[in-house]
Amino acid sequence: MSAARFKDLCLDAADHQALADWWCAALGYVRHEGEAPGDPSGPVPIVDPAGRGPMIWLNPVPEPKTVKNRLHFDVDGDTGALLAAGATLVRARGGDISWDVLADPEGNEFCCFAPEDD
Repeated sequence: MSAARFKDLCLDAADHQALADWWCAALGYVRHEGEAPGDPSGPVPIVDPAGRGPMIWLNPVPEPKTVKNRLHFDVDGDTGALLAAGATLVRARGGDISWDVLADPEGNEFCCFAPEDD
């Protein structure tokens, strides 16, 4: 038996409400009001309505991101659509990588892979 099991992801944000909305739109997630109801200054949990992905908590912090992420998301998606929604291209696929490195509106980096055919 293991000592721990994976539970949720947490992401710090200076404007956690706006970043929760951004990730909801990007991932097709929705706010999970039952976990943190009514307190706009508290953490915002978002969930995959289909139940496939993990819960993500957007936690308010006073400071902006200042260094490279030690942990990041990998997503299957459309780089162009994510850029149009407000992501920033950090590094384009090519050479030694087959994915794009993007950053969300608060600078949190994530990798975007072309979706695999189902």
